[in-house]
Amino acid sequence: MPVQRVGDLNVYYEIAGDGEPLLLIHGLGSCTEDWEAQVSELARSFRVITYDVRGHGRTGKPPGPYSVVQFAADSAGLLEALGIGPVHVVGLSMGGMIAFQMMADYPDIVRSAIIANSGPALVPQNNAQRRMLSQRKLLVRLLGMRRWGAILAKRLFPLPGHAALRNTFTLRMSRNNKRAYLDTQNALIGWSVLDRIAAMHHPTLVIAADQDYTPVAVKEAYAAKMSNARVIVIPNARHAVPMERPEEFNRIVLDFLTAQPSTA
Repeated sequence: MPVQRVGDLNVYYEIAGDGEPLLLIHGLGSCTEDWEAQVSELARSFRVITYDVRGHGRTGKPPGPYSVVQFAADSAGLLEALGIGPVHVVGLSMGGMIAFQMMADYPDIVRSAIIANSGPALVPQNNAQRRMLSQRKLLVRLLGMRRWGAILAKRLFPLPGHAALRNTFTLRMSRNNKRAYLDTQNALIGWSVLDRIAAMHHPTLVIAADQDYTPVAVKEAYAAKMSNARVIVIPNARHAVPMERPEEFNRIVLDFLTAQPSTA
């Protein structure tokens, strides 16, 4: 099992393929396995690095509190330890937040970024949003990871043809350590680098599913504040778009990456 010591943490990672390095960063409650439909395709053209974020999968789960700054430091430390970089970065949801933090704190390690259904801040704007986030944490505490996973699965994959995705998602979510999951959730709430995105000059593609939790307009608004970002919308898609629409997601990622100048 490939594990790299990074500071106080044993980080599980996988590498597949050859070419320019491409780092994939998963979302809350996810792990390297959820990138399987991307790795099989992207590794034909790139050296694809996946890893389990602190508190997830086969990476260590030390006591919290956690922070997005810490998650980004883990990512940068892993790349440094492996002698890899600079890298293209793809981040989904929480992974996109980590990618933003990497662009802010470790700008030289990032060549380009693809941000999927994410943004540079998770700051509740009103009482309704604060209640929603509090309710999510309460449900996790009361129901446990399997039942919470089943609830999420129905929201993320609601169509009749999504049955296999719902089952897979629920199973993988059930494997999470509840304490580490809640520590991670706490790390995300209130986080922001919104005041730093104007200084981020990395080529950035924002992938927005039109049925994501956050409206497309919100993503367009923050992308407009960046000097080198654009938004592409995937219609009739939801938050976990790499799993729900892998072929379309992979095509968009490859089109963007192959348009970037080569370092060769």
